Amino acid sequence: MPATATILRTTAFATLFPAAALAQSDIPQADRFETERGAIAVETLATGLSHPWAVVDMGDGSLLVTERPGRLRIFRDGQLSDPVEGVPEVAARGQGGLLDVALARDFAGSRILFLSYSKPGDGGAGTAIMRARLSDDGTRLEEAEDIFQMNRFTNSGHHFGSRIVVADDGTLFFTIGERGEGERAQDPGDHAGSVLRINADGTVPDDNPHADGSGGWRPEIWSIGHRNPQGADIDPETGTFYTVEHGAKGGDEVNIPEAGKNYGWPVISYGVHYSGAEIGQGTAAEGYEQPLHYWDPSIAPGGMAVYRGEEFPEWNGDLLVTALKFQLLVRLDVDPETGNVTGEERLLENRYGRMRDVDIASDGSVLIVTDEDDGRLLRLTRDGERMD
Repeated sequence: MPATATILRTTAFATLFPAAALAQSDIPQADRFETERGAIAVETLATGLSHPWAVVDMGDGSLLVTERPGRLRIFRDGQLSDPVEGVPEVAARGQGGLLDVALARDFAGSRILFLSYSKPGDGGAGTAIMRARLSDDGTRLEEAEDIFQMNRFTNSGHHFGSRIVVADDGTLFFTIGERGEGERAQDPGDHAGSVLRINADGTVPDDNPHADGSGGWRPEIWSIGHRNPQGADIDPETGTFYTVEHGAKGGDEVNIPEAGKNYGWPVISYGVHYSGAEIGQGTAAEGYEQPLHYWDPSIAPGGMAVYRGEEFPEWNGDLLVTALKFQLLVRLDVDPETGNVTGEERLLENRYGRMRDVDIASDGSVLIVTDEDDGRLLRLTRDGERMD
């Protein structure tokens, strides 16, 4: 175990993983917080991570965590592994580096996973997607290959986007920011500022909105007009696909991207430029979609997850969104009949640092990583009886 990583194990986690149990006097107690729908316990599973960007449950009690400088680690039986070998070279500057990790639908058998990262190359760096097989012993990536890279690299260290969601049919939705150049988000021939969809081998699905390249669209593009989407998830019950993206000064958005549609940036926005000047044509214009929800002032959203699980049944169907600016987790109430956001609860504000990603574990607990020099891996569980 690397000396830089500190592992903190709690009674609840040791129950799930008996091999990780410590003497009771060595086990730190979980923090307890009241919420609108009952009390929660927050356990710190690990510290010493360098700007962790993503966490995903592998389905066997193990967790995969990416660190932006270019490391992929496994948390298993209360231990944080050495870095997995075979991770691609990354442009670790600004907001770039090793970013998201997602598992193939058949990961339990195939061991196939996908990584998004800022790839160095001619012209600077750009977002790329790698497909690889995690070795049976979890120490290295095998058969690694890039299945996508964006079509225009720049020297900007901003707005790589990079969240990956694997749909039920095995296709990959993923996001790319406009790299700090807003006009690129309105160019359907430019991958920047888009939500994209590809097959697991990097080919283009036949039912993409412009799979034939019509209208000047890149065939991989699903929707355009996005500023910097860093959160995305699909509701496993309804199939609804959500994204969350950074606005400028105000105007962070939750969207439901639909095929071939334009979500407005930088023509419309609920934010303003950092100078205070109005953006584009204001908050609405013909031909541009409205967000499902927006924040003003900005919360600087990170990852998102649709909650479905047994640990917090009162949260089922709600959206969990991590926030960097206010160092918190947001729960958005989603009306199951209309799909509208009807309320918001802010949790854990300023308690653990900048929250970067959130994932729902197999047992229904909530996993979070914090984007800090000394980043944490957190686990949220219920503390007490379920509420009716």
